[in-house]
Amino acid sequence: MDAELIARFKKYFFGLIEPAIYDTLAMLAATMVLAILFGFLISVVLATTRPGGLKPNRAVYSVLNFLVNFIRSFPIMILIVALLPVTRAVMGTTMGIRGAVFPLTVAATPFMARIFENAMVEVDPQLIEAARSFGASNLQIIFRVMLKEAVPSIVSGTTLATVTYLSATTIAGAIGAGGLGSIAMNYGYHRFDDMVLYTGVVILCILVQLIQLIGNQLYKRL
Repeated sequence: MDAELIARFKKYFFGLIEPAIYDTLAMLAATMVLAILFGFLISVVLATTRPGGLKPNRAVYSVLNFLVNFIRSFPIMILIVALLPVTRAVMGTTMGIRGAVFPLTVAATPFMARIFENAMVEVDPQLIEAARSFGASNLQIIFRVMLKEAVPSIVSGTTLATVTYLSATTIAGAIGAGGLGSIAMNYGYHRFDDMVLYTGVVILCILVQLIQLIGNQLYKRL
């Protein structure tokens, strides 16, 4: 019986679960890279144009701040479903990794923008004033002072965001994106196969621990 159980586990693991792990990691990596890039650009505008910022602009800040808060207010599953027509138009499909990365990036970008903005806003204003007194431009202040001082907070926030959007990939997987979420729901929950379901849960727990461990080590180094 044990041999049959082990053989069944190997069949499911190498046939279904292992490819799903790669799909989940691919979705997560693509989402976080794009969200960090776009989120950083948005955060620079927010941090610069906010009241008391380097170049205050109430109109720009108000519009961008509203959009960030508006997108963040959507539950991830509702946002994915609401964006299905846009996802199909932009990516050509709503299924698989390609169909998941677009809505996940839309959801994660405002999250990352807030993390970057908050980290930069928390930088000691005296450091910024000192840089200004030495003739530093706004871009130099952003990249050489604010961003440099904010790195530990950014690492901590990015770790949190990565864990959050790892869970979001499973939600996307449950509605057609593939990955561990799809396997756990379609082959585990719907087919009443506890082996597949709980193997997926355990793997997700391990991934969360690894992400948190890497984030903690980076934070300590920085």
